[in-house]
Amino acid sequence: MFYHIKELQYNAKPSQPDPVYAKKLQEILGGQYGEMSVMMQYLFQGWNCRAENKYKDMILDIATEEIAHVEMIATMIAQLLDGAPAHAQDQASKDPAIEAVLGGMNPQHAIVNGLGAQPNDSVGFPWTARYTVASGNLLADFRANLNAESQGRLQVCRLYEMTTDPGVRDMLSFLIARDTMHQNQWMAAIEELEQTQGAVVPSTFNPEYEKQEVSYSFYNFSKGTESQQGRWAGGPTLDGKGSFEYIEDPKPMGQVPDLKPGPPYMHGTTPKDVRTGQNPFFQS
Repeated sequence: MFYHIKELQYNAKPSQPDPVYAKKLQEILGGQYGEMSVMMQYLFQGWNCRAENKYKDMILDIATEEIAHVEMIATMIAQLLDGAPAHAQDQASKDPAIEAVLGGMNPQHAIVNGLGAQPNDSVGFPWTARYTVASGNLLADFRANLNAESQGRLQVCRLYEMTTDPGVRDMLSFLIARDTMHQNQWMAAIEELEQTQGAVVPSTFNPEYEKQEVSYSFYNFSKGTESQQGRWAGGPTLDGKGSFEYIEDPKPMGQVPDLKPGPPYMHGTTPKDVRTGQNPFFQS
């Protein structure tokens, strides 16, 4: 059950309208790494969680907070749209939609949403559940969560630099701080799970089924050998079960692909000229 409190988690009050910046804020609302994505990702991870109750409770704690962040950003976008399209009241003879486009704002904010936010990204692409990850393996999911918070914080920091509005910056500074906490939270949970499950997902897979002779080989598949200088090219592996091996000139290990001709009804290009009778499908 969810219970809505009318007050926002934190202030979302711009100092003045800015419909163009409202379009930019749509990215951290309905974009791939926006608040809607982490909200839905964490909710479904929590609802589907079959592990210890402390993990389920923790996931749903942060998931519920992300609902609050969606509300904050939607409220901010709506207020940034106040008075838009720009100068429409003073130039009533002009088409507001055309003026919105020329002014750089999102015309759908005026036409479709009635000067409100929408569940889309900054270029109007609709939010999709394909952005979310909820596999049931907590270590895999928590790593996806860490990535989401990392990318999300990066985008919020960039948006912070794109405005001088003190009200907008105040809200973004709060979101940046919460992303700092959330990154640390997921890193702590990942560290805890790795101590019991190991570093490689899934830990329950039978290693005998793995082609173990290539499990820790780093292949140099590009010109130059600079990659050999990395931690991943030598020394003990992070899972503690082997040593990294650098392969400077990897050789092919598979066969030359040689596919049979397709059947005539597929009307493909055959490897032999059909008129010569060399294609087995056309031999009499």
